[in-house]
Amino acid sequence: MKSFGFKPWMLPQPVLIIGTYNQQGTANAMNAAWGGQLGMNEFIISLGSHATTDNLQINSAFTIAFATKDTMVAADYVGLVCARKDADKMAKVGWTVEKAPNVNAPVFTDFPMTMECRVKEKLYESEGGYWLVGEIVNILCDEKCLNADGNPDVEKMELITFDPVSHKYIQLGAVVGNAFSCGRLLK
Repeated sequence: MKSFGFKPWMLPQPVLIIGTYNQQGTANAMNAAWGGQLGMNEFIISLGSHATTDNLQINSAFTIAFATKDTMVAADYVGLVCARKDADKMAKVGWTVEKAPNVNAPVFTDFPMTMECRVKEKLYESEGGYWLVGEIVNILCDEKCLNADGNPDVEKMELITFDPVSHKYIQLGAVVGNAFSCGRLLK
């Protein structure tokens, strides 16, 4: 095996869109790759210093949407452009925005699934940012992306993952097995 030393190459990495409101109540979004589930009802995200972190100082609520093949270009754009420098950033992406039903944060309805969250704590806070721990309050899912049982269907969502090795977005693929089941073949 070839050795690469330390690299930030955890795979797969979800492409997360963090939604917040600014002081005037205007929706903002940023792209964040370094985040994941932390226990049953918490999420953790590494955030640098952004308009999003400014917004979280004002309002301790946010949403997390998962980028898809169809939202990829705009999702990449909100990661390239900071609302501190471009006040018209959100108009350029053209996403439909609704207020989340349970927290004071925007829901971008162009995404198939969104988690409504509250700030639980900020870890290792510095000038450069912090680790944001959020409590998941609710999960919203587009009804077009539900399976026959009424649960979210990941295949229908066409979610993408960030490849930190080659800096590409890759669409998640097909089901290859059943968790908590396929391993029984070795019993």
